[in-house]
Order: sequence, then structure tokens, then C-alpha cells
Amino acid sequence: MTAKPVHFKRVTLIGIGLIGSSFAHVLRRDQLADHIAINARSQQSLDTATKLGLADSTTLDPAEAVKGSDLVVICTPLGAYETVIQTIAPHLEAGCIVTDVGSVKEMVIETLSPHIPDGVHLVPGHPIAGTEHSGPEAGFPELFQDRWCILTPTPGTNANAVEHIAALWQTAGMKIEIMEAKHHDHVLAITSHLPHLIAYTIVGTATDLADDLKQEVVKYSASGFRDFTRIAASDPIMWRDIFLNNREAVLDILGRFSEDLTALRRAIRHGEGETLSETFTRTRDVRRKIIDAKQDK
Repeated sequence: MTAKPVHFKRVTLIGIGLIGSSFAHVLRRDQLADHIAINARSQQSLDTATKLGLADSTTLDPAEAVKGSDLVVICTPLGAYETVIQTIAPHLEAGCIVTDVGSVKEMVIETLSPHIPDGVHLVPGHPIAGTEHSGPEAGFPELFQDRWCILTPTPGTNANAVEHIAALWQTAGMKIEIMEAKHHDHVLAITSHLPHLIAYTIVGTATDLADDLKQEVVKYSASGFRDFTRIAASDPIMWRDIFLNNREAVLDILGRFSEDLTALRRAIRHGEGETLSETFTRTRDVRRKIIDAKQDK
């Protein structure tokens, strides 16, 4: 979908980690808001955001931050959503749009929807972008360029509100997809959540090795292990919340993965080279498709 450019009078960011700070950079760069208000749990994060020129005002009080805002973007770990929405809901003005950047959408809708006041519009969103770094200093406006942003509005959501959020992410350089929340969670379970779980497991296994062997793992790390360590360096709180809140989809995909891994183990044990070659050929084709889709950065 293609949306017209949009401008907000006051945007409030609840949380100022990698995604929130990168989004703030976009708001500044493209002058999409008259005022950027930032709320965070620590004064240090707020001071950093101010030093970086990302905020017109900062506060440790989320209720204060959202007053007068026509857009509120929740950028906290999923585990904080319940507290955040209960705190800010009485202070949201009619016409305000509430959106988020979380990686699990069914949980977001179930958590936020009951607290959204009449006249306020909820448009859940997921910009699929990131690095292993976190904190306000990690953000940069190009993070979203040529990536996908999935919006998961429920039936009956105000169409103009959806268009406004789509326009914001398009301005940031993203491609927009509208998707049902449950489907989103299953897709992300395989494309994002399972790979992170595998990376955490492999790197965790390496940390349990004897000290002398562990040192050699680090010393002789090839690109494969290095890539796993990059993924496993991601924010542990964020990923804890993702797995706990998308457990059904993750466990389903993990079951399928376990079956496939067992089949490969059997092929290796019995010397079934043809089976291994066929599997590796199919997976290489997926890599080529990702490169063709320009999603390999």
C-alpha cells in the first residue's frame, strides 16, 4: 500500500532503545513531528536521548509524556506493555493513534485493546529491522531502509489511522504489509524467533565447554559461529518476552525443526550423502531468493 506523507503535532515514544531511537532519528530527519516527547525508565536514557537531539521533552512519567499527543509509539519490551497501557490510557486524547514495534502481535492486541479509550485508535505494528545493539545511542535513521513493516490492525480499525502509520514507516524507507496478527506470529516464529533460539542455544553450548576448548572456539571462530554470536548478543529482556508471549507458535515451529534435525542426524549416521546434498541444495536456493529480494543486509 502507498500512503500519503503525514505530520504529527506531538509524538510520544515510550521507550528509547534501538528501534525507538532510530524512529526518533527519522522523525527529526524528515520533520514529521512538531514535538517529540520521550519517556524511559532511567534518567540516563533520557539524558542520552536529549544529548543526541532526539527529544524536545523527556519524563520518567509515561502518563505525563502522552498528554496532548496525537501519536504514541510503545517501544518497550513486551513484558512492560500491560503496565504502560494501564498508566497512559486515562491520559490519551481523542483522535490519538497508539502503535507499537513489538515482535508478537496477538499478545499486543490482547493486552492493549481492552484499555484503549473510545476515540483512540490502536494500530499494532512491527518494523522488521534491528541489530545486536541496544540503547538510545544505538539508533540510526537508515535502520529501516528497504525493510518490511507489518501492520496488524483488527477489523474495524480506523482506516485513516492505519494509513497514517503506514505513511510514517514508508517515510522511514520501509515496505508495508497488512497481516492478521496470528499469521504474523507464525511467520515470525520461523523467520526470527527460532533462529534466535538456536543462536542462544549454540552459543550457550560453547560457554559450557571446558576453558581450554572454549578459548579455541573464540580464537578460531569462522563466519558461521560469529553470526550466531551476533544474534545471541541481542537484548536478553526483549527476547525473553518474545518467547514467553509467542510460545505456542514457537513451540510448533520448534517441533518441526526438531523432526528435521533428527532426520539430518539419521542421514549423517547412516552416510546418506544424497539426502544431505538434496537438503543443502534446497536451503541454498532460499538464500538466493533472500538476496534477490534485497533482504540480505
